[in-house]
Amino acid sequence: MAKYLLLKHYRGAPSPVNCVPMDQWTPDEISAHMRYMNDFAARLEKTGEFVDAQALSPEGTFVRYDGEGRPPVTDGPFAETKDLIAGWMVIDVDSYERAVELAGELSAAPGAGGKPIHEWLELRPFYGVPPTVTD
Repeated sequence: MAKYLLLKHYRGAPSPVNCVPMDQWTPDEISAHMRYMNDFAARLEKTGEFVDAQALSPEGTFVRYDGEGRPPVTDGPFAETKDLIAGWMVIDVDSYERAVELAGELSAAPGAGGKPIHEWLELRPFYGVPPTVTD
């Protein structure tokens, strides 16, 4: 088994097919999207492939150490993750191919008009983390 991080982006990734921002969705469309995400996670819990997932609030701050006795520096000239990353899911799967398959399914979550978003998800393997053995 190998762990992968699936990142959902606000922006910074290629535009999805159904590219209506979530803040323009109806409450029913948001509910349908969240239900899809929860059902997807529940299904992966049953197969032992789900590790964790979180949606992220758009609020956040970049913080950097600025030297002894000085307050940390906040924000900066770089794009902030609060502007980029909407949420994440960690999966623990048998192969890269399975991770790609699941990312494809997650990309089909409904959006505006109840139609699949076809959003791009960033799939990244964990670095230096040994696979989980579940035998």
